[in-house]
Amino acid sequence: MSFRMKFGVSVATLVVASAAFAQTPAAKPTRIRGDIVSLSGDTLTVHRRSGDTVKIDVKQDVKVSAVKNIKLSDIKPGSFIGTAATTGTDGKMTATEVVVFPESARGTGEGHYAWDLGPNSTMTNANVDTVVESTNGRDLKLSYKGGSNSVVVPENVPIVTFLPAARTDLTAGKKVFVVAAPGKDGEYAAQRIVVEKDGVAPPM
Repeated sequence: MSFRMKFGVSVATLVVASAAFAQTPAAKPTRIRGDIVSLSGDTLTVHRRSGDTVKIDVKQDVKVSAVKNIKLSDIKPGSFIGTAATTGTDGKMTATEVVVFPESARGTGEGHYAWDLGPNSTMTNANVDTVVESTNGRDLKLSYKGGSNSVVVPENVPIVTFLPAARTDLTAGKKVFVVAAPGKDGEYAAQRIVVEKDGVAPPM
């Protein structure tokens, strides 16, 4: 495979993987977070954070990705990010994680909507207009189609970007984030997967 073909495959993988952060209000997938028990054939068994164990059908064409840590300083004006955040009683949003999308995925899932990472959690996929250093980390002014908001990103918040991964990375004990469609008999069909790699677990 030529370098150009390899590069194209990697970019395509990252674009699809980025959609794990890009569920619009109209789409209501199930987001599964937990630890891999096993991958047997096309069946991925995951022990969820909630305590139950579920089986997920993983077709051969389902894209698998990973994440790597980057620095808070890597978020620049013009970056396109997705950030889960909680809103305090003062109405201010504080990030609980941030993903910086590859440029090829700019615009994916753009908007501000409810998220299920925790109580009062939201997801904002938006362009970073300004970055201002503060005593609490950095204040980001975000804009998206139809609106804008601001979020404080503390220094200790996970900040990641996507890496390509493969089915062979779906091994027992690794943490995983799966966007899946509910299926029959309590099973699910995976749409996209983000798996722990090199010790970095998906924070979303």
